[in-house]
Amino acid sequence: MSPRNCYAGKILRVNLTSGAISSEPLKEEWTKDFIGGKGFVFRYLYHELQAGTDALSPSNVVVLFSGPLAGTIVSTTARLVVGTRSPATGTILDSYVGGGFAAMLKYAGWDGVIITGKAPRPSYLWIEDDRVEIRDAATLWGKSIWETENLLEEKLGPARIVTLTAGPAGEKQVTFACLTSEAYRQCGRGGLGAVFGSKNLKSVAVRGTGSVVVPDMPSFMKMYDDLHFNNLLTEANLWANTDGTPILVNLTNDGGVFPTRGFTSGEFEGRANINTDAVKAALVRKRACTYCPLACGRLTKSKTGEIVEGPEYETIGLGGGNCGIDSMDTLITYNRLCDNLGLDTISTGNVIGLAMTMTEEGLFDFGLHYGDTDGCLQAVQDIAHRQGRWAELSNGSRWLAHKYGGEHMVLEVKGLEFPAYDPRGAFGMGLAYTTSERGACHMRSFVVGNEALFGTFNPDSFDDKAAMIINDQNLNSIKWTGVFCDMWAISVPDIAALISAATGYSFNGDEAMRIGERIWNVGKLFNLREGFSRADDMPPRALFERPLRAGKAAGKTYTREAYNAALDQYYALRGWTREGVPTPEKLESLGLSSLVNSCK
Repeated sequence: MSPRNCYAGKILRVNLTSGAISSEPLKEEWTKDFIGGKGFVFRYLYHELQAGTDALSPSNVVVLFSGPLAGTIVSTTARLVVGTRSPATGTILDSYVGGGFAAMLKYAGWDGVIITGKAPRPSYLWIEDDRVEIRDAATLWGKSIWETENLLEEKLGPARIVTLTAGPAGEKQVTFACLTSEAYRQCGRGGLGAVFGSKNLKSVAVRGTGSVVVPDMPSFMKMYDDLHFNNLLTEANLWANTDGTPILVNLTNDGGVFPTRGFTSGEFEGRANINTDAVKAALVRKRACTYCPLACGRLTKSKTGEIVEGPEYETIGLGGGNCGIDSMDTLITYNRLCDNLGLDTISTGNVIGLAMTMTEEGLFDFGLHYGDTDGCLQAVQDIAHRQGRWAELSNGSRWLAHKYGGEHMVLEVKGLEFPAYDPRGAFGMGLAYTTSERGACHMRSFVVGNEALFGTFNPDSFDDKAAMIINDQNLNSIKWTGVFCDMWAISVPDIAALISAATGYSFNGDEAMRIGERIWNVGKLFNLREGFSRADDMPPRALFERPLRAGKAAGKTYTREAYNAALDQYYALRGWTREGVPTPEKLESLGLSSLVNSCK
């Protein structure tokens, strides 16, 4: 690996079972085809994991990778990608966290970390440049995330460290437990916290004192200056600073897709109490990730003095409207509890909302009702600790629906609960959820923006949606290989130019999109190897059988004929068979022929 590009050129490998720690070269042959970030996560996971690996067994692997621009001054790129086989879904999983971990890891001289095995006792991983140790975490086990972070900072200080930590929910292996960095930033979806817990790994802490180089610093700086002022600091991106994601509360309500009372309605009458104006009223100050001027993070304070970063739109939608709760104070407390205990706010709000719906509709009396603020907050604690009246909600929505006969009402794909956009009011978003490799996800394609929010495309049809979704999925795959934050509406040619300047490789926007497509197909191959099929790319029954009761999309459902036709079109445009398997010709065109036998 050239010493004059942005890569550190080496990977840290840690075997928690044996205690072995080693350094190995970054696979240079993969840098051109997969670049970094999501690309490395998917390629390394495909290489490292055996088919059929239990996600909560010592055999599962966790990989942490920065993007090629981490540690430079390029805004929004100090993001870390963490990957594994998800305990929530069994799929390949990539999850992202902002702040400064990825930059610090690069400063320590590592492009990524591969963690295998299971520690014989609670442990944490300490990385200080080339010095790496597995240390005892007995005094940290059982502690909340914030207390753990504070204790590690006291122990490893006074120079700055950055940590990635599992909370009590991860220790208890709640399958939607998350990881947290810098108090309020989460690897949210898919259960990475549970995988840490299964490995007796409480935290990874890092301090780096090195630097990052690029091949031609003067040219790189000039390019970035132009992009910074002419692309980043423009109206298309500054909404993240002024309103942020809570601006979506009014937009989704107007479009009839805001999750309300267990996804039974698409419009919430209490929205004025939990929208962007309500967040602004509770604002203390703004917070930014490393080298980012957008400062989209918002510290808010409740009337009782509780402070949290957030709540963001997804938390508002699932912990608020979906549970029939219209109190910003309650949402701040809900957000704070989930963050400190290590729970994904999306899945947590879903499973609590489902229990409320089951109670309301007489399937089973959980003693939880829409608008029950005290019950909702207690349920969060019961879930995280797997004890108390609502402990079994920790098994997730799919499990709960199966046990109590709620399969007709649960909203999930591949076991991952819906984000805060009801696809009965945005049909294309339903296809985006089902074709996402990690389960229902709004980050793979935000086609709902062109459907229900801004009205460019008919929201009640699948027509013309497949091509749009594929483009989004490929684009976001290269964007998160960068790793650029979603808050920067950066163009593909600019992504290609910045990565080319940092790596020394030269490729254009079309070639960048081809890399994104390659990464997406590796994710598909991984899932096929694990036994996923066309049946797993189907919507939940509720989208066919349960029309929304109120809002712009009231009364709407899918037909199976229309959905299957849309999925057929999606597969065909992808170059896959009708069963969703990439053809040998498609794999050859993407340079993935060596993987072809793995997907039969």
